[in-house]
Amino acid sequence: MDAVLKTIMFLSALNCFAISKDDRFVEELLIKPLPNGYVHASFHFSIFWNATISSSTEHHYNLFPKAVGQIIDNYDVRELHLSLTQGLWRHDKWGYPVRSAPPGAELWAWFERSASNSVDESWAKLVNSLSGLFCASLNFIDSTNTIQPSLSFRPSGVVNDLDATSIEYVRYATLPRENVCTENLTPWKKLLPCDSKAGLSTLFNAIRLYNAHYHALTIDLQPVCQSFPECTSTALHLTQSMSVVFRPTLSSGQRQWTLYSLFGNRLKSACPLASESFIHIDISNESVSDDYTLTPSPSVVTSTGGRKVASYNVADLTAGQNSLNIHFNWDEDMTYGKTKPPVLHAHRFMAGYGQEKGGITCMIYNNHPSQALDVVYMESLPWYVRLYLHTLKIQTEDGSDIKPDVIKYTPGKDRKRPYMLELMIGLPPASVITINIQFERAFLKWTEYPPDANIGFYLGSAVISAVLPSSANASVGDYKTVSLLSSLNAKSPTSGYFTRIYTEPLLLQLPLPDFSMPYNVICLVCTVFAIAFGSIHNLTTRRLDYEKEAKPGLLSKLKSFLGIGKKKSTDSKVESGEKKGEKAEDKKSDDGISKEDGISKEGASGDAGRTEEDRENKKND
Repeated sequence: MDAVLKTIMFLSALNCFAISKDDRFVEELLIKPLPNGYVHASFHFSIFWNATISSSTEHHYNLFPKAVGQIIDNYDVRELHLSLTQGLWRHDKWGYPVRSAPPGAELWAWFERSASNSVDESWAKLVNSLSGLFCASLNFIDSTNTIQPSLSFRPSGVVNDLDATSIEYVRYATLPRENVCTENLTPWKKLLPCDSKAGLSTLFNAIRLYNAHYHALTIDLQPVCQSFPECTSTALHLTQSMSVVFRPTLSSGQRQWTLYSLFGNRLKSACPLASESFIHIDISNESVSDDYTLTPSPSVVTSTGGRKVASYNVADLTAGQNSLNIHFNWDEDMTYGKTKPPVLHAHRFMAGYGQEKGGITCMIYNNHPSQALDVVYMESLPWYVRLYLHTLKIQTEDGSDIKPDVIKYTPGKDRKRPYMLELMIGLPPASVITINIQFERAFLKWTEYPPDANIGFYLGSAVISAVLPSSANASVGDYKTVSLLSSLNAKSPTSGYFTRIYTEPLLLQLPLPDFSMPYNVICLVCTVFAIAFGSIHNLTTRRLDYEKEAKPGLLSKLKSFLGIGKKKSTDSKVESGEKKGEKAEDKKSDDGISKEDGISKEGASGDAGRTEEDRENKKND
């Protein structure tokens, strides 16, 4: 028996060694103290697979999740980007996340040009498959909330055919009200090679994660080059990331934190299938000051791209059944001042009053003192928010108008297609521009309202895309590398750092019908029906039968003619009258007798007393 087990283990190890050259798995954790006392933790699990999408089914699945491979092969997906987010990332206070995501659910995908089915059909099947895979409500994505952006969501991976970049092959949709819970985390972490049994994923404590101020689960799939700079063949790059924002001062009252205080677990081992397993602590000057202490000492400290990072090799530090618990201590207490905002951030809100018309206002800030920024602003609104394009106004702080370089507008159709607006705008240095647009609220059918219609209807976040001059925690990394730090510090071909930020979602109030009216009508009708039912039922169901008098025969007619019957009847009436009179007299006599009896009894008693006295008088005489 032992020999058989050893043989099986040897063959399994040999098989893994034979295909390990096609797979590479890297797990990393980046922890960054934020300026206002919060702590941002970002997990990244990257799988690099030397296989194309078309030939993915011909390969043996080793590290790459088979569920994802089957989905992209069946529905001809070239790129896939999914995010499930709880909370709002505060760009003006926290800077930029490693991977931006809007509140709720966001899904966008690029499809192959040579797709066997139509793009709309593949999109519908993809949405339902991902909904079942991640236990999310993505099945509510349909044509009423799906758009085809032309500027904001370009391919992030390698594209061999320029014709494949047409907007015909891209789909984008959001569900701003989607809730994220442990039922989404469980299938997400099961896609990892080590699940949550070993490695950085053992830090996943659902109670701690969902008590955080911000939580985001993302998955990104894109084709990349196997070699540079030739790029003769492509491979698949799958990245699963999770971003969490904690507030240690809220629970402990102190700025100090450890891995155990943040996640409730200590790190005991690295994933044995990972080629690299690192924990990075961002100790840049804009994140922390110099009065801090890291315990244990980091394995290496690097400074690249204006970023200073202390790195820990998890495999080395957890060897020999040792557990890793990093301590970050400040030598002195710190008083937080006003947070310095990043170069680019935005604020969006609802304008207007009433329930007929309204407006949307977005303020975009360019805090760079000397450099202008070109941004792409995108709005996607449901069909019941009818945008008026002629009311679009873009102004600076001094009231001067700004003309956008490019305008892409797609009008919506009632119950069929949403509204989409894309603008390419140049932001002057150290300026704030305001984008205003008016809309009209549409009336819904009473069957189209949700059960909690009084809460309102959520409008998805606006998307702002730009190329920043600084790499301070850029949103999207480079597709040329698997390492997290390398991707954050890599410049884009435009000699800048691409970033994508999301504004706040909006809550819209629509005219609501009186949902209690059917209840009132039912109660009134039932009351009237109950009261009137008895009498109406009695009148409508009663049968009135009349007794028919017997027709007199010849003998009775003869008697009546002769007067015999009348005489008897009169005699009987007289007799009955006499009887009644006799009864009345008897009753009166009885009453009189009873009264006389009472009087006689009294008199008798008096007479009796008198006779005795008379007798005594006679004896005396």
